[in-house]
Amino acid sequence: MKTSLSLAALLICQLAGASHAAGTEQAYALYSSGHADEALLDYQHLAKSGNPLAQYNYAMLLRRNPSATAPNAWLDWLRKAADGGIKQAAFALGVAYEHGDGGLAKSQTEATRWFEVAAKQGHVEAEVSLATQYFLGRGAAQSYADAAIWYERAALQNDVAAQYLIASMYEHGDGVKQDLKKAQRWYLAAARQGDEAAKIKAKTVGN
Repeated sequence: MKTSLSLAALLICQLAGASHAAGTEQAYALYSSGHADEALLDYQHLAKSGNPLAQYNYAMLLRRNPSATAPNAWLDWLRKAADGGIKQAAFALGVAYEHGDGGLAKSQTEATRWFEVAAKQGHVEAEVSLATQYFLGRGAAQSYADAAIWYERAALQNDVAAQYLIASMYEHGDGVKQDLKKAQRWYLAAARQGDEAAKIKAKTVGN
């Protein structure tokens, strides 16, 4: 189960109600209206002033249009944003370490560390990625119990893949006490989101 840097992780974002979103409204409006170059300058100014959300968005814009003199500068800004509490940045940094993006040496240990940072802030893709790291013993000691914890957290956020996986773990007793009723409940949750395999499993498990 490989993690890919999703479109959501690549998009700049505006976090409503977040304290570090203050001052970034104009830059976001410029970007949303197609004025990416102007948005880049606004985000650059805000990023240099220490705004974590601006640092993340600036990193994403630099990643799409890297500087000829500093092609991997986006990673430095991404790290600053992650250190500043932007969960999207922590997840993206984990993916960068997983794949060796931007000249980083591949490191499953660092990938797992940053997935955990983002997962603890409720980033659903990071929860799934962290669970998978534990499930496979990749970048951390293999632990089905820890994998189950994070898959279930992601399942509670309606991630369909996590719902299917935690259902399977309850069905077989992998990392959790076997519980066919819980397995069926999670298969049904995944089935309601269109997972065809889950529809079949829901009919046979727990009955």
